[in-house]
Amino acid sequence: MSWACLCDLMSGVNKYSTGIGRIWIAVVFIFRLLLYIVAAESIWKYEHDEFECNIRQPGCENVCFDHFFPVSHIRLWDLQLIMVSTPSLLVVFHVAYRENREKHHNQKLYRSSGEPDGGLLCTYLVSLILKTGFEIVFLVLFYKLYNGFKVPRLVKCDIRPCPNTVDCYISRPTEKTIFLYFLVATSCLCIVLNLSELSYLIFK
Repeated sequence: MSWACLCDLMSGVNKYSTGIGRIWIAVVFIFRLLLYIVAAESIWKYEHDEFECNIRQPGCENVCFDHFFPVSHIRLWDLQLIMVSTPSLLVVFHVAYRENREKHHNQKLYRSSGEPDGGLLCTYLVSLILKTGFEIVFLVLFYKLYNGFKVPRLVKCDIRPCPNTVDCYISRPTEKTIFLYFLVATSCLCIVLNLSELSYLIFK
């Protein structure tokens, strides 16, 4: 995926956001995007190669890994960042529509381009609701797929073609758990920020 396009998108939305919205963008960039690029990706880079079971039965290790990690954490975070950032496109398209309309009529039709109002405010509110919804959906998805947010040291697998119950070991479970907790915490913070901005705009 193109992180440059994501950065351009977020910085474009920044000028139409409230103060709370700008904090949300900073949290996404600093505590999620940069952390993902700098640290998290390298931790999970060789997760399949470092997953070991105490048996050499052909196919057993692969089946057990697929059972306990049906979707890679990294790919799920990629998808989460894309889905959470995509609703901001609604605001970008609405602003582009406004600017094109003003250019076509060759006059000022709207108040300040830096403040959401009228139809743009509705679009902004919808984008906040969608972002909050995606955050919650992915938190639930993470919890359901991995039976919580803690990475275990040992998992027991009895799926065919394994001949019996085998012990499988996950590499660096403590380090992965710490990063999982941090990313879940930042996701929860983003939900709080979105709900705060939503309440602020509605009551204002």
